Amino acid sequence: MGMYTLLNVAILLVLIGILIWMQKKHFSFTKRVFTGLGAGIVLGAILQWAYGAGSDILTETTDWYSIVGSGYIRFLMMIVIPLVLVSIIQSIINLEKTAELGKMASWIIGILISTTMIAALVGIVSATVFDLSAEQIEAGQAENERGTILESTLEEVEEQTTAQKIVSFIPSNIFLDMTGDRSTSVIAVVIFSVIVGIAVLGVRRKNPEQAEMFTKMVNALYAVVMRIVTLILRLTPYGILALMANTVASTDFAGILELGKFVVASYVALFVMFVIHLILVGLFGLNPFIYLRKAIPVLGFAFTSRSSAGTIPLNIQAQQHALGVDQGIANMSASFGATMGQNGCAGIYPAMLAVMIAPTMGIDPLSPGFILQLVLIVGISSFGIAGVGGGATFAALIVLSSMNMPVALAGLLISIEAFIDMGRTALNVNGSMVTGTLTARILNKLNVKTYQDKSAIQEAPEI
Repeated sequence: MGMYTLLNVAILLVLIGILIWMQKKHFSFTKRVFTGLGAGIVLGAILQWAYGAGSDILTETTDWYSIVGSGYIRFLMMIVIPLVLVSIIQSIINLEKTAELGKMASWIIGILISTTMIAALVGIVSATVFDLSAEQIEAGQAENERGTILESTLEEVEEQTTAQKIVSFIPSNIFLDMTGDRSTSVIAVVIFSVIVGIAVLGVRRKNPEQAEMFTKMVNALYAVVMRIVTLILRLTPYGILALMANTVASTDFAGILELGKFVVASYVALFVMFVIHLILVGLFGLNPFIYLRKAIPVLGFAFTSRSSAGTIPLNIQAQQHALGVDQGIANMSASFGATMGQNGCAGIYPAMLAVMIAPTMGIDPLSPGFILQLVLIVGISSFGIAGVGGGATFAALIVLSSMNMPVALAGLLISIEAFIDMGRTALNVNGSMVTGTLTARILNKLNVKTYQDKSAIQEAPEI
């Protein structure tokens, strides 16, 4: 480790020390999260200014910072599958009627897919208003190489029909899916958990003693898993600090300026869809500003980590403890929202690319037929999008290939992919949180008192 790298690591350790001091002085979790976020931005900007993007010192520094940042994400990913498995089984076996499960799943999936289709419309409008076109983007060597890779990836994607993709959700080896081997592993674990839960309800009617024994085991395991989640979430401010520092330090600001029009159009679309989420919350008789205040800590982590799946533990905790969402609905909406109906990655992004490409193929992107086809394809293809960085590219491949359009454009945006993906991931997670809140409201499973309690915020890590 060089002298400058050692100095940079020492600075990070000092900032971590400040966050530890804030915790001992009982600063709120939200304040510590945003202190870490702000400090990370400043530190990352200073590092890039001092050493220059791509320098050996900066590369070595971010490598060491990854111990804290990427290490934190790995801890979260470690607990995702056990959390989804145990929490959904526990939620189902505590249901009074099996019919409640069908209602919960139907509303959650329905809202997720519907908002994704609305997001596609928002993406179409934004691309049109900003007059975006594929011809405006120049390709360099890196972009051309990325486009070639996407073309080869497309061949693998096209081998599966829509029906085959749906069948792939069903687990054939649950132990393999518990390793997170597939992009649809979370959905597969959810399906397995639902089957186990329903089986326990059946056993309870015929052999209540065995069902009771299993229920006690699951409840005990759930308590242990939630304690692990609590321990990991305590590391959130430090993880966000390191993640944000690395992100800003390695961001290609020249690329952002070069493709500034697309960046602005993307974030305008993301902002508009975020406002639509808040309007939906208000239409169901809930104060959207209270929702926003309670969701911000989770969205801040989603923004920095670029991982919907990694945000599942924070998502569930916030829905339950801060928003008053029923435990079962919170578990299911967070799990489903990480792999389907992602408003940013599967809705806005593919729709914008399709509108940009359409004129180059002699297609009017504002024709009703084109819009209807695009929105429907976006809705269908939004199932099984991986909840980690890169999911948007996969969604774009599916949508563009289904529309018989070239996919190389997604490769031309490589220089700004990470920067835009931060906003997309935050919108994805917000969509799943709104879905859980609205579903709980519709099914009368929302604790309105907890929702309206301004002091009931995401403080679970202090337990």
